[in-house]
Amino acid sequence: MNIPIHRIEWEPCWRIIPTRYPEERILEKLADPGEADVLSDIEKMTNERLRQERGELALILPADWVSGYGSEYLMAPFTYRNPEGSRFSGGQHGVYYAARALPTAVEETRYHRQIFMSRTQEPPMRLEMRVLTANLDGRLHDIRGLEKKLPQIYSRHSYSASRELADRLVKESSYGIVYDSVRHKGGQCSAVLRPPVLSHCKPERHLIFEWDGKKIEKIYELHEYSE
Repeated sequence: MNIPIHRIEWEPCWRIIPTRYPEERILEKLADPGEADVLSDIEKMTNERLRQERGELALILPADWVSGYGSEYLMAPFTYRNPEGSRFSGGQHGVYYAARALPTAVEETRYHRQIFMSRTQEPPMRLEMRVLTANLDGRLHDIRGLEKKLPQIYSRHSYSASRELADRLVKESSYGIVYDSVRHKGGQCSAVLRPPVLSHCKPERHLIFEWDGKKIEKIYELHEYSE
């Protein structure tokens, strides 16, 4: 079926990623301020995320690059791709996933972090997470309200159909997909396939996800760091 395209304006949209709080920039404590350029070069050689960004930028069309404050958060999913894939990617292309509201982002992230922790039977621990906000403004393929017509794309367990759809839309230069959340009833999500529809990304708060060894039951905001 032909999927409608609608302009989506979410200001902001919400995304949650793993982090460490507070951020430790150890190299900056070991050198003079005048050596900032040297430190930057060292970090690019030793920081896995920065190495991936540098190595895979060539895979992104120049017209799709974004820059400025917060752009590292926007570009990271496209330059440091998940080899295991996700709902709308088998790992061949990057996707910036975001929710229209924070509660939806929380439930989506809770579900996927639980799977991640369960795979290796991790013991109970605190998971520090960073909440990002960004403005989303662009024309996206819209499958909201189409779960009955597209049940395979909305499957809770198989991503084969949704990945096939995304692969086709990437070839058509689609900016992304907006869809109903599978993990949070009534919530809406976006799978951005090209970064130019995103802007003004910034950290908004930190959360703690309490992993009890089997599930993430408690989630709360981190107001102050303590050992």
